[in-house]
Amino acid sequence: MKILVVEDDRILNTTLCYNLSAAGYEVATALTKSAAERLCKKQEYDLIVLDINLPDGNGFDFCRDIKERHPDTAVIFLTANDMESDMLKGYELGADDYVTKPFPMSVFQKKVSALLARIRKQSGGDCYNDGNLFINFSEMSATQGGESISFTPMEYRLLKVLTKNPQIVLTRQVLLEKLWDIDGNFVDEHALTSTISRIRTKIEKPDQAYIKTVYGMGYMWIGGGSK
Repeated sequence: MKILVVEDDRILNTTLCYNLSAAGYEVATALTKSAAERLCKKQEYDLIVLDINLPDGNGFDFCRDIKERHPDTAVIFLTANDMESDMLKGYELGADDYVTKPFPMSVFQKKVSALLARIRKQSGGDCYNDGNLFINFSEMSATQGGESISFTPMEYRLLKVLTKNPQIVLTRQVLLEKLWDIDGNFVDEHALTSTISRIRTKIEKPDQAYIKTVYGMGYMWIGGGSK
């Protein structure tokens, strides 16, 4: 599960990231609203831990924007504001929880764990299953026709983008942006082409295609259709 921590207090930010990483989550961090916006253009997150008062804006506006673009992304507001009106506004914008500083880290971790467990249950464990090909993205495991398949982390990331957007043409530029990882490691055109080719080799058969090349544009997940 991927978590983005948006908190301008460097010490608290570092503490949150350390504890969430230690709990096994994939964690990204931002100190400002603009930095968080840049990260969210490259990567979708399961949960955003969001401070309300940021140096270049407020968390309410950021939450509203995120919920419009990614309604399934969970949000926990993390703030010194304990006014009832602020809490109500946060919930009205779609926040899933509201934690007032200071707080025990153990309690915060329990809230995160419970919220993400609920998300996993609702999303079916973050899986793809068409009756033949089964991919568990959370556990990074896959089978086809009951036989185990091995994918690289990059292949899993690309498969997730494709399977979450079936029957939609995804341009090469869009795919490159989504594959650009949170550490800023660049994914080039050659790497994308190679990854597509490897995936096809592993899951496609002479009479069955999963990925359609739309020449001059990009690729489309067709989910096991006929060639």
